[in-house]
Amino acid sequence: MADPATFSDLAMPFMGPLYSAALRMTRNPVDAEDLVQETYLRAYRGFSSFQEGTNLKAWLYRILTNTFINQYRAAKRRPEQSDIEDVEDLYLYRRLGGLEAATAGRSPETEVLEGIPDDEVKEALESLPEQFRMAVLLADVEGFAYKEIADILEIPIGTVMSRLHRGRKQLQKRLWDYAVERGIATGTGPGR
Repeated sequence: MADPATFSDLAMPFMGPLYSAALRMTRNPVDAEDLVQETYLRAYRGFSSFQEGTNLKAWLYRILTNTFINQYRAAKRRPEQSDIEDVEDLYLYRRLGGLEAATAGRSPETEVLEGIPDDEVKEALESLPEQFRMAVLLADVEGFAYKEIADILEIPIGTVMSRLHRGRKQLQKRLWDYAVERGIATGTGPGR
């Protein structure tokens, strides 16, 4: 059983990453702040049930994700209010350091992706159905392992793998189609 007096010391270092994840989920800075605030409130209230020695980051992300999903379901009943211009830059693929490293061992997919503006990558990611988008965000942006994602989303690992596969395929198709339309790539694309 965790001591609530240590909550702040243990949980506050995760505020930045949680806000970034919340911003990617909500696509709105104000909503992201509200989501993080609600997450910390719920985490503080439930901190006595947190098992010391387990992954606090994954526990906080589970609360964040569940809070978002609950708010998302409630918001589906109301008119949508989001401003796509407020979304922070999203980088699914981080560049390697140095010119030599950036050009060494690059795949054709990497070269195509580098020709696609970040706004298109964000738009493609945001176009994914919510269940796939959450899995892709947690794996490819936040860097969680399958087991951690399964714990956060409270779904079996097989479902995580399926959602990641399907989400990545949809993302890949969308970005490939964009690249072909703009003349960045030619052909039928990978896996077709």
